[in-house]
Amino acid sequence: MAARTRFAPDRQLTSRMVIVMFLLGLVYVAAIGVAVALAPKGLLPILIIVIGGFFFAQWFLSDKIALFSMNAKLVGPNDSAEAHRLHAVLDRLCALADMPKPRVGLVDTDVPNAFAAGRSQKNTVVCATTGLMRKLPDDRELEAVLAHELSHVAHKDVAVMTIASFLGILSGLITRITFEMGLWGGFSDRGRDDEESPAAVLFAVMIVSGLTYMLSFLLIRGLSRYRELAADRSGALLTGNPSAMSNALGRITGDMAMIPTQDLRKQQAFNAFFFTPAIKGASVSNLFATHPTLQVRQEKLAKLAVEIGR
Repeated sequence: MAARTRFAPDRQLTSRMVIVMFLLGLVYVAAIGVAVALAPKGLLPILIIVIGGFFFAQWFLSDKIALFSMNAKLVGPNDSAEAHRLHAVLDRLCALADMPKPRVGLVDTDVPNAFAAGRSQKNTVVCATTGLMRKLPDDRELEAVLAHELSHVAHKDVAVMTIASFLGILSGLITRITFEMGLWGGFSDRGRDDEESPAAVLFAVMIVSGLTYMLSFLLIRGLSRYRELAADRSGALLTGNPSAMSNALGRITGDMAMIPTQDLRKQQAFNAFFFTPAIKGASVSNLFATHPTLQVRQEKLAKLAVEIGR
């Protein structure tokens, strides 16, 4: 998709997405296999229904789920001054990137942020918060943030993150359902002639569930951190203004300290999709962070500015 837009392609991002999806697929298949092996006979139809329904909702309704969860509203260019400004900036960026314009949404919150959601360019929505619009009066900085979000769409990593989060959640959910149904139906009714006790089966389900969630969590977080750096770079290359991106990052991250903790907690479930994580202070640089630290992102952008200057 990136090759058909003017966003710079990122082969490392593509490779990482393929590797993460492959590894998540292995974890997913292993969890399914364990669930089938340990589940009572009557549980398989329920598992199939859960898998199918969960996939349908996560894949086909991901943009609607994101809009509903964030209390975002789709807006037209004449709905408000903020909507007009947001549409105008996206119009310029989409013309510059030679890509279809996504639907546009606004979230009424003081938390300054932006995110993109959807499985393809045709049903993508790019949302900004009213807090972001107020904190970035300079259109060049707002343009940098939205270029970052459009980069996620162009590189298809929004769709990959949607699938990845689905696999991680579903793998753990299946083992949990297996465990609960086993308690209700009795593990001894599985129709097998082994001598495994219900306690042993329960222990096995708990181990598989824990390992599945942990591996999925680490793989998704690792991909999330890299894709943010990739979007910073390609968005800055498109606009030709890495300094605006760096300034926007610093302004937004600094303003997080002034947002009430209660408001930030409401947004933290969506940190992996945000431009910056909804936390006070800098991002935590460890295996559990959704984003690289502010320092790392600004250092990368500073190096990019030097490259462009040459």
